[in-house]
Amino acid sequence: MRIAVIDRDKCTKEQCGYLCQKICPGVRMGDETITLDEEGFPVISEDLCTGCGICPKRCPVGAIKIINLPSEVGLLVFQYGVNAFRLFNLPLPKKNAVVGLVGANGIGKTTALQLLSKKLAPNFGEYARKESEKELLLHFSRHPELQNYFRSMGGGVKLSYKPQNVEKVAEKIKGKVGPILKKADERKVLDEVVKSFELENILDREISHLSGGELQRLSIAIAYMRKADFYYFDEPSSYLDIAQRLKMAAKIKELAGHANVMVVEHDLAVLDYLSDYVHVFYGEEGAYGVVSHSKSSRSGINEYLAGYIKGENVRFRTYEIKFEKSSPQERSKSKIAFEYPAMGKNYGSFSMHCENGEVRKGETIGILGPNAIGKTTFIKMLAGVEEPDAGKRMKGLKVSYKPQYLESDFEGTVAELIANSGINAPIFDSEIRRRLNIDPLMLKQVKNLSGGELQRLSIAICLATDADLYLLDEPSAFLDIEQRLIFASVLKNVMGKRESPAFVVDHDIVLIDSVADALMVFEGESGKSGKAGKPMGKREGMNAFLKEVGVTLRRDKDSHRPRINKQGSQMDSEQKKKGEYYYT
Repeated sequence: MRIAVIDRDKCTKEQCGYLCQKICPGVRMGDETITLDEEGFPVISEDLCTGCGICPKRCPVGAIKIINLPSEVGLLVFQYGVNAFRLFNLPLPKKNAVVGLVGANGIGKTTALQLLSKKLAPNFGEYARKESEKELLLHFSRHPELQNYFRSMGGGVKLSYKPQNVEKVAEKIKGKVGPILKKADERKVLDEVVKSFELENILDREISHLSGGELQRLSIAIAYMRKADFYYFDEPSSYLDIAQRLKMAAKIKELAGHANVMVVEHDLAVLDYLSDYVHVFYGEEGAYGVVSHSKSSRSGINEYLAGYIKGENVRFRTYEIKFEKSSPQERSKSKIAFEYPAMGKNYGSFSMHCENGEVRKGETIGILGPNAIGKTTFIKMLAGVEEPDAGKRMKGLKVSYKPQYLESDFEGTVAELIANSGINAPIFDSEIRRRLNIDPLMLKQVKNLSGGELQRLSIAICLATDADLYLLDEPSAFLDIEQRLIFASVLKNVMGKRESPAFVVDHDIVLIDSVADALMVFEGESGKSGKAGKPMGKREGMNAFLKEVGVTLRRDKDSHRPRINKQGSQMDSEQKKKGEYYYT
């Protein structure tokens, strides 16, 4: 099976003189292998294409992919259009269980949820026509479980869906939070939900005035309150801190007691904690996705990390994502790079204070703590973006800073932005460019980048800039599991070679565990006051933070990845009794 994909966001059409059409051997022999549609875009006939590979290599903007698929990929369930992304197979919910979907960005997880929740209708590659209900069920005749699922959708079954982009909730729903929650409360759980999702302080606020984290918690709450047979949650942990993620996970698991639940999630620890079963998605970003058979949560995640699906004998990645077998017991004794003073900031309704501290050469300090506790303010004061009200501003250090909220108003391409950024080209080319997959972005307009693309670009520029100190605020946002762990590896390599220190703020505990040599832990009352002590050893910091959150970690015996112990389990109880919340 051969598929051809053309990225229309990249395609320059007339500007390149339709080079793909001119050089195609089939066209030169008189066949209509590549034609032009009404909008002037090239269209590749997958039946006539011989897979010679000339047009992908010669396309000046890398807009063309020709992929030879094995015939065993399964059922083509949905295709967006001519030479566009397509999805093979579908995951299935399971009664009284949480099914997790794991895979890279742009590989069909959201598409699968939209198909199952009837936001999209399966078209089986016939994108130009709409299938009738009878035709749809006939297509699934060799897949009885899928056939039964879609047949049941016409029988009064109720669905509840939490979308990926919570910003759209504010566009579609208007009004104050309290009345909106009351209207959504089909299960009569309003008081419980307001407390569990920390919504008490925003009940009188207009939805248009909510932050990303508040919108996320509201969106999850609305989906949770619906009376449904099937619940679908797309990336529910985004914008939430670690404690909020665990509360969210516990509430979603409760739903599995009486319904079918499916979740897309990129926080590896949360996905593992949430899921009873997992479907692995593999393929090629923006081109095609394939859904694996259902697996136990542990096996599915470990096979995803290994890049090899055992039961189907499919290797979809040439390398394994690995974790260290042990973690440093004490903070590094390397030479001190610099010291920073005690600093404070007062905004009236919120104030924060941090003790003075020292930073060692080449070390990465992870910063943990709840939302709205002062972590970003601390980073901004180190960066010189905010002036401290108490204490002195650091001077004489060259700082490279990736902020929490990214802007994409640069007028020009990624290549032009990089050229104007004054980066260290050898470091960029040797350590960053390939591993953060920047090349496919080079000819894209910066203002047209997706959230994940803009995040990778911002990280790349930050790390490729010569500096004495590197500051990265929530680098995991919009990145998938693999991209997060690649970032961790790149950061450690770059900091090790430069011998420069870095601070990283993030809410992904697996990422912080992978990247940090030492930790700072922020405490206080969210939105009112925050404080932080000096950087401390990783074990000491993790134990302090995990005890505050109330969870314990263990390592998986095969992949060595961090896993959250189930509350009250034997291992959880034993570790808490010993005061060892962090694995040994």
